Amino acid sequence: MRTSLQDLRRRYRDGERLPMITAYDYTSAQLVERAGVPIILVGDSLGMVMQGNDSTLPVTVTDMVYHTRAVVRGSKTPLVVTDLPFGAYAIADDAVRNATRLMAEAGCQSVKLEGGRAVAPIVRRLVELGIPVMGHLGFTPQSVHQIGMRVQGKQVAAAKALIEDALALQEAGAWGIVLELIPAPLAAEVTRRLDIPTIGIGAGPDCSGEVQVWHDVLGLYEDFVPRHTKRFRTLGDEIVAGLGEYAEQVRSREFPTAANSAGM
Repeated sequence: MRTSLQDLRRRYRDGERLPMITAYDYTSAQLVERAGVPIILVGDSLGMVMQGNDSTLPVTVTDMVYHTRAVVRGSKTPLVVTDLPFGAYAIADDAVRNATRLMAEAGCQSVKLEGGRAVAPIVRRLVELGIPVMGHLGFTPQSVHQIGMRVQGKQVAAAKALIEDALALQEAGAWGIVLELIPAPLAAEVTRRLDIPTIGIGAGPDCSGEVQVWHDVLGLYEDFVPRHTKRFRTLGDEIVAGLGEYAEQVRSREFPTAANSAGM
């Protein structure tokens, strides 16, 4: 049985921190489930780590449906949250149509969208229609051309505005909020003021939980380690070594052998 929002609220009230990780396909979803992680984010970060784009902006709703379907098929217990991509919720009617598609066609249990007070009416409308919504504040990748790739909320006015945004999302019915690339003291203050979980990424240790990108924590890139993450394994090197050994054994005729073959 899948983790429900009621399960997460109980864990949050009990003081349990909530781990969340991205997954983008059937295999990664299976591995996340085996690891016991209760929340999967099918993030529009797939635009970079799966499609090779330099931002999340080219990702479409159809892309998100495709990847979410694969993740849902690959998992049975984690709650699956899917990003509404850039432009998919600019107006309320679009938000309702696209969020409904992600839940009905793809099978996720919640959608996530970026922004604060400006999108609070859209959050409220989705929640009224029975669509669970997660918010996202701080560095919001879909606004990268407007705000730049940098820590947000470092100045007093910006910090106050972010707190007001968080309260507005809570009031609109969001069940949780991702806080990305904001100062740790600000994240702690937002977490203290809210009655819903905060999930940090580059936001310090005091959020209600943490989300990271699959490729970052498993070390799938050769040399890029964002400051806000940690490599728990270096699988990229292991994969390259395994593929290299395979290729060499094919060249040297060591593989396949009779043990890997069928007889007449």
